[in-house]
Amino acid sequence: MRASHSLLLLLLSTVYLFFSISVSTSKFISLSLNNLCFISINLHLPFPLFFAITMGNHHTTKRTTEELQPAVAAYEAACRADDDVRSFDKTLQARANQVLTTLADDGGVEVRALSFDSLKQVTECLLEMNQEVVRVILQCKKDIWKNQELFELVEDYFENSLETLDFCTALENCLKRARDSQVMILMAVRQFEEDERESQMGPNQFDKTLRELRNFKASGDPFTDEFFRIFHSVYKHQTAMLEKLQQKKNKLDKKLKSISTWRKLSCMMFAATFAAVLICSVVATVIMAPPVAAALSAASSIPLGSMGKWIDSLWKSYENAVKGQKEVINSMQVGTYIAIKDMDNIRILVEKLEIEIEGMLEKADFAIKEDALKFVVEEMKKKLEVFMKSVEDLGVQADLCSRDITRARTLVLQRIIKHP
Repeated sequence: MRASHSLLLLLLSTVYLFFSISVSTSKFISLSLNNLCFISINLHLPFPLFFAITMGNHHTTKRTTEELQPAVAAYEAACRADDDVRSFDKTLQARANQVLTTLADDGGVEVRALSFDSLKQVTECLLEMNQEVVRVILQCKKDIWKNQELFELVEDYFENSLETLDFCTALENCLKRARDSQVMILMAVRQFEEDERESQMGPNQFDKTLRELRNFKASGDPFTDEFFRIFHSVYKHQTAMLEKLQQKKNKLDKKLKSISTWRKLSCMMFAATFAAVLICSVVATVIMAPPVAAALSAASSIPLGSMGKWIDSLWKSYENAVKGQKEVINSMQVGTYIAIKDMDNIRILVEKLEIEIEGMLEKADFAIKEDALKFVVEEMKKKLEVFMKSVEDLGVQADLCSRDITRARTLVLQRIIKHP
């Protein structure tokens, strides 16, 4: 009779401890340790055995309860807030109920008469509980580097960078025409100086100079409508890309800062391993056979020891993978930001150069129509140095933009290779 009382209280203690970490079984939570203590006294259960069942002596029990309380509270909150944890909790309850019921049925007649079928069911239950934890963790880790959103972002980034390199090529073509215009102006100035030095005076004295000015006027603006169409298209794509990267970065920042995933996984790990320890403790106490009890006690340490470390390593791998994603996003973001700044600088220099070219063309047209060649050439000589400097600055900026794009593409590829 005493053995039956012990088994009954053992099962009550196990059910209390197990279901105290479950929100969906709130009716069990009302069963406090004081209730269990009252039951133990009325059943004349020895205090050493009772406290061994409830995790040690009075001081140890109090300390252990205080240590477990935050984890229990966290698990209850996670069950209320998270569908995954709630589903996991139901599965855990069902499996634990099944094995505890088996133990109760098997040991109800004779405490030592625990069958091998019961042991087999206990083992399967523990394996299933651990596998459930693994499944959730791996689900979180799944496709970290193969997720469609990141893949599309990387694709868009490289496509935009190629478009920007094409824009740099178009800019180089415009610069070539601008340098040709610069040469025409320089030749017109030098030709005027030669014509002016000639002793022969007459209506055709500056024909060669006028011819050079007409050639310059005919060349027109080196920056075509097609160039500006490409510029606006690339600039629009780059700014849109920067916005998408910022949105993705915000998501990753929230994911890294949020403790919801860690709480969910740690709560599941806590519940599964805690239930495993309790079940193994029940088995060890019921069979009372030292060799088997020792083996089951050793088995109960697996989820808390190596299994816990393994699960923790999976969590760290997941966190590192998310950080790796953020590194790739940061690299693309920096590259895109620099490209936009380079294009802003190019736009400013192009506008400046266009103003100077337009002024030169107006002067050339005035010289041709109004016979004011000497005045115009003198003005063009004054502006020529500024014009040449503007062309040179724009060429340097175009080269810088191209190198920045190439460097950023290489850096992004390195980030991706670094985090397989």
